[in-house]
Amino acid sequence: MDDFGSILLILIAIAIGLFLIVSFWKVFVKAGQPGWGIFIPIYNVYLLLKIAGRPGWWLILYLIPFVNLVIGIIVDIDIAKNFGKDTAFGLGLFFLGFIFIPILAFGSAEYKSKSAES
Repeated sequence: MDDFGSILLILIAIAIGLFLIVSFWKVFVKAGQPGWGIFIPIYNVYLLLKIAGRPGWWLILYLIPFVNLVIGIIVDIDIAKNFGKDTAFGLGLFFLGFIFIPILAFGSAEYKSKSAES
């Protein structure tokens, strides 16, 4: 029975992972970015910065411990605002992304960039 439980847990984790990949892909496409960018490390963070309307050099700030947490919160709030959501939704993206990313992806939110920085 342990083997069945382990296999079931692995299959559930794979299904959730695939669902989140599809969700991120859809968010990227809604924001006018290439969906396949989700698969390329570092580039996917750069695309999130573009969606947030932040400059690409902020990518360096993600490499600094503790600063990266603050930057992550700011970027998620900016992403939420660019999709017409409020600060609370942005905090939800940061702390409960597995719930809020699919809401952003499959909901009626439309991307409205507030800045065109790249």
